[in-house]
Amino acid sequence: MTTRLKNIHALMIVGAALLWSAHSRAQTTAQPVVQAVAVPDAKTAWNTARDTAAANYKTARARCDAVTGNPHDVCVAEAKAERVRVEEEAGAAYKNTLKAYTQARMRIADANYDRDKARCGAVTGNNRDVCIKQAKATLVAARADATADRKMIEARSNAREDKLTAEYRVALEKCDAFAGAAKDQCVDAAKTAYGK
Repeated sequence: MTTRLKNIHALMIVGAALLWSAHSRAQTTAQPVVQAVAVPDAKTAWNTARDTAAANYKTARARCDAVTGNPHDVCVAEAKAERVRVEEEAGAAYKNTLKAYTQARMRIADANYDRDKARCGAVTGNNRDVCIKQAKATLVAARADATADRKMIEARSNAREDKLTAEYRVALEKCDAFAGAAKDQCVDAAKTAYGK
């Protein structure tokens, strides 16, 4: 259970990190920042993933109807959690923003929590209480990790922007040594180099 959550978290972190590392490479190569635009292929992949998730969910729900009691509840919760995971990961990849990745991780954590609570229905007494507390702790940890990762990536991005702005100011200051057309060329070169 927790290994799977760690794998999901790792994948989401890697995806967000790749997004922001590509963003930083674009800035450090002194290119103007271009907003991410969803391309038709990404939208097709997103729609395909949603359709596949819906079909798989329907199939899983049909299998769940063969059992009763708590195993039925667990089966349904697992099917829902899997559908949410596939849809949210595809949606985040389509939107390709840090906010989308963070929201996807939060929704996946909520679905996994519902699944874990359903699994707790199989035990009674103190074991059930412990199971529910563990499910809640896993939810809190997953949400905290998603929030912390978002804040860390935002802080690094802001720091990178601050560094580039400082370097731009230094380049402009160096241009003050020139006059006339040479100064204008120097300023234009600095603006081009730092995307201003």
